[in-house]
Amino acid sequence: MLILKVDQGFLVVGCLRGMAFIFPCLFLSCVSSVWGNQHGDTSIYLDNITRILDRLLDGYDNRLRPGFGGPVTEVKTDIFVTSFGPVSDVEMEYTMDVFFRQTWIDERLKFEGPIEILRLNNLMVSKIWTPDTFFRNGKRSISHNMTTPNKLFRIMQNGTILYTMRLTINAECPMRLMNFPMDGHACPLKFGSYAYPMSEIVYTWKKGPLSSVEVPEESSSLLQYDLIGQTVSSERLKSNTGEYVIMTVHFHLQRKMGFFLIQTYIPCIMTVILAQVSFWINKESVPARTVFGITTVLTMTTLSISARHSLPKVSYATAMDWFIAVCFAFVFSALIEFAAVNYFSTLQANRELRKAAAMKAAAQEAAAVAAATGNEGDVSSVDASSILKKRMNSAPLFDRPAKTFPNPPVNPQAFLQQGSAVPANNVLTGTSIIDKYSRILFPLSFGAFNLVYWIVYLTKDTMEMSR
Repeated sequence: MLILKVDQGFLVVGCLRGMAFIFPCLFLSCVSSVWGNQHGDTSIYLDNITRILDRLLDGYDNRLRPGFGGPVTEVKTDIFVTSFGPVSDVEMEYTMDVFFRQTWIDERLKFEGPIEILRLNNLMVSKIWTPDTFFRNGKRSISHNMTTPNKLFRIMQNGTILYTMRLTINAECPMRLMNFPMDGHACPLKFGSYAYPMSEIVYTWKKGPLSSVEVPEESSSLLQYDLIGQTVSSERLKSNTGEYVIMTVHFHLQRKMGFFLIQTYIPCIMTVILAQVSFWINKESVPARTVFGITTVLTMTTLSISARHSLPKVSYATAMDWFIAVCFAFVFSALIEFAAVNYFSTLQANRELRKAAAMKAAAQEAAAVAAATGNEGDVSSVDASSILKKRMNSAPLFDRPAKTFPNPPVNPQAFLQQGSAVPANNVLTGTSIIDKYSRILFPLSFGAFNLVYWIVYLTKDTMEMSR
């Protein structure tokens, strides 16, 4: 039976439907009550933070440093390098991206409340006092503002302030390139207060001298250098406006030699070896040896010019300049050696021609004398030899009058000119004594030079500290 009592005016079905409507209403009312309480608590919390900030800035003068007229303000700093490089040898500068952090205590910003640290954005920075830190050896420095100014600002309950900025710094790096390309450099980064002397502001390293500057390994991927470490220090600088504290970071860079070995050193060595190959070519091959000498000299000239393109125009010689100069001297000496070989070979050839002509003239003179006296059979070999010796010791035949001999046997044009090929003669076509010595002395001297050069520069401390 669905209907119990009709006269009482209610139905069981109607009662069930009424209960189903009451439960959702009760649930919604509970949820709205809880959400209202939370919203009220959040509003109260935000109101408290707002009142704290308003109270901190009430009467605050950001033109005065903390403790003005009293104790010295200590600013603790540390640096986190996000990207190091590139380094320019021509401009003598380097670039890096850093998180530059400064911490100091401002008693005027102490507060009490439900939160220990107030994490604020960059809008708060302009309302309080901040150190006037600047980079003394910086050329161009950029504070990043995309998408908003990259600044972190926090206030602790005890008045400690943490202020962090993201900066791109382009700083000067003095370089002495005497040991290039085996050189190393200590590039400095110097910063301090611009207006406050050390009687008002002093800088210290927050994490000590070993950990205040962090450079992750992935942040120092350089093409021509290895970042082998960094050191920190502080110094005092006196000027006519007071004495200031200067904080200094030295980034130690060691140059990589791979590029210069491939582009300069190995080509120079191969060129010198190629120049010495000419010692093994016959001295009669004048064109071949001339081409060897001229080509290697021009190659060394080109290498010496190209090696200077990546360097500033310094007035002193670098280690690479000395190496190229010595290689150029070896190549040029090889060319001079062939000139000497050709010169002395020509002298020897002309001497042999004169000797042969003198012997022929002496024989003809002896025959003429014998024919004139009619005693050919009485002419002995001793007389012929004596006449030959006289002719050999006499002046050249082409200097004598033509009437001495009806048919002069010597033609002055038969003698060799300088630079001409030596004729095929068993006496003249042998290896020159100069070439024999050069085949031994040149390689030995060049090898000794390389041994001394690389031992000196690879074992030498080439790290140049900036002044």
